[in-house]
Amino acid sequence: MPRPQDLGIVIGSLPPGPSCSVLDVPGVGLGHATVVRDEPAPPEGRGVARTGVTVLLVAADAYRRPFAAGGAVLNGAGECTGFISAQEWRTLETPVYLTSTMQLGRVYDAACELALEQDPGVADDVVVPVVAECDDSYLNDCRRMQVTAEDVRTAYTRARESRGTTAPGTGSVGAGTGMSCLGFKGGIGTASRKVGDHTVAVLLLTNFGQRDRLTVAGVPVGRHFPPAPGPEKPAGSCIGVVVTDASVDGAGCERLARRIGLGLARTGSTAHHGSGEIFLAASTTFRTDRDGNRVGADPIGSRALDPLFEAVVDCAEEAVLDSMLSSPTTVGRDGNTSEGLDPEKVLELLT
Repeated sequence: MPRPQDLGIVIGSLPPGPSCSVLDVPGVGLGHATVVRDEPAPPEGRGVARTGVTVLLVAADAYRRPFAAGGAVLNGAGECTGFISAQEWRTLETPVYLTSTMQLGRVYDAACELALEQDPGVADDVVVPVVAECDDSYLNDCRRMQVTAEDVRTAYTRARESRGTTAPGTGSVGAGTGMSCLGFKGGIGTASRKVGDHTVAVLLLTNFGQRDRLTVAGVPVGRHFPPAPGPEKPAGSCIGVVVTDASVDGAGCERLARRIGLGLARTGSTAHHGSGEIFLAASTTFRTDRDGNRVGADPIGSRALDPLFEAVVDCAEEAVLDSMLSSPTTVGRDGNTSEGLDPEKVLELLT
């Protein structure tokens, strides 16, 4: 499946990183466990599964050296564990786990087990793993808990193994398997930009919006597609994470996270009443020890953040398109269908 730049779609003027993904930030990993099955409906079987888990590993040693973080909420009809403590302490000390709404508890349990395995000290100074969700029940049968602890472990292992590579999984993978966006199939999307010597990247889990509002590179293409087949999809949500190797403190990270919403708006989002747009941002170089003593360079602040803001907005816009163009048409429970966005039709409308 093509990504936006494969089609010549250029968002903004800043150059992308080599993989145009979160993997362009040194030390960052991205892993998925995709759960697809077709069984009889409960109680005879587990039903139709179109779901999964995605793990964003910001730093492997995050527990011993928490990294600066901040968050913002555009519309709060969703859940993200660890968000409140991140806002209070301005740090994160676990990977970011993404999954579907009804699986959040299972993923949280498995994330705690993984944290304890990675560092026994967690038992003496507990952590609150960051687990965020979107609702994939349009395609996924949520009457059975489709995700297992082994799925979480698989995604985590793949995230560790992906560091230093240039092949991000996008579209209908991991947590994005059952998601829909702007009237088409959505899922996992990512993009990166170079800002001087630094890299800024955004990862999205897209599950929001109306087809007639889809906008690509400023062109309102959605109104030229026929209406989506089948029943209307729920309002949905979007989880977004900014990662950068620029030295940005917690307050600066919060400001970066807030700019994700501007990128979503460019693609057609209006943050519906029932949607949860929850955003986080983290710096891999502004770190502290367990006692809160700063480790690393002085933070970037004030007007020096402006180029980073620009990068976040452009990355968020491109990541939405990436999540859609990378996703094929998917049939889920009860025959519900989420149509893949046709890249040839998009190019035709753009020209």
